[in-house]
Amino acid sequence: MEIDLSPKLPKKLYGSDGGSYLAWSPSDLPMLSKGNIAASKLSLEKNGFSLPSYSDSPKIAYVLQGSGTAGIALHQADKEKVIAIQKGDTIAIPFGVVTWWHNKEDIELVVLFLGETSKAHKSGEFTDFFLTGSNGIFAGFSSEFVARAWDLDQDKVQALVKSQTGSGIVKLRQNAKMPNPIKEDRNGLVLNCEEAPLDINIKNGGRVVVLNPRNLPLVGEVGLGADLVKLDGNAMCSPGFSCDSAYQVTYVVRGSGRAQVVGVDGQRVLETTVKAGCLFIVPRFFVVSKIAGGEGMEWFSIITTPDPVFTNLAGSNSVWKALSPQVLEASFDVSPEIEQLFRSKRSAGTTFFPPPN
Repeated sequence: MEIDLSPKLPKKLYGSDGGSYLAWSPSDLPMLSKGNIAASKLSLEKNGFSLPSYSDSPKIAYVLQGSGTAGIALHQADKEKVIAIQKGDTIAIPFGVVTWWHNKEDIELVVLFLGETSKAHKSGEFTDFFLTGSNGIFAGFSSEFVARAWDLDQDKVQALVKSQTGSGIVKLRQNAKMPNPIKEDRNGLVLNCEEAPLDINIKNGGRVVVLNPRNLPLVGEVGLGADLVKLDGNAMCSPGFSCDSAYQVTYVVRGSGRAQVVGVDGQRVLETTVKAGCLFIVPRFFVVSKIAGGEGMEWFSIITTPDPVFTNLAGSNSVWKALSPQVLEASFDVSPEIEQLFRSKRSAGTTFFPPPN
């Protein structure tokens, strides 16, 4: 299988003094279109405002840096949810849901979007439809249609359509009034991965928070699972694969490390160093393993199923433990002594292995 799996950085698509929008392109990362996956980042400076829009793809948003406010108008809702967001927050966004994003703080607000594009206009890319601005829905209709649809005079139509000359991202005036977040609006919409209970916690190994329909209900609607993994310095993540035909899309949040991926016919299809800011994708059923650098490594991943099932090939819960000794001896063509030694190792560890002494 000849395919480029090397990690890639995003490229800027548009922006203003209010911020920028970056995305990974299928031309640079072919697995995006092959796996019907898209990835992008929104960066907002102080007073930056991402105009209301909806997307043709379901997404999971993860706040990488900073804090701010987001508005979410769910399907058929008569009022938007206005939520305060901060580093570590995760939000599941079904396709067609209108959202906006605002940063009033000095620190840049950075939000990662990972999603699935099987129903999108372009495989491997998000297409966003803005409601306002020079490239907004209003700008596309004639003044007659706008006047008829919203029962407005022509002068008011011109004000609505022409006043906002920016597109996508704008910078608001310092004294611009925006809705205040409502604490209760976060319920069921947001899970903070930095504060959530750990699903896996291995001393000197690593920690995992898994997102699923039970702790973030909208994950089920968007059809994606996600996790935040923190691997300690020089620790190893067990070789494993998704056994439910899912792709794994990984964004390195912090640190660096080495990754190897093995695919069809036992071919090592990737051996590389992964660094913060990079994105890479593991094809279905391919086996991946990572070893963190000295400073550790943190990554956020989506899996293209809401309840992923992984099979580990090392550790106390590995598939090797389930196979009988005779099968292992015959498969490896080794003596019973070698088989017993192999089976006796990693009898306690699961998923993460601390560095050797």
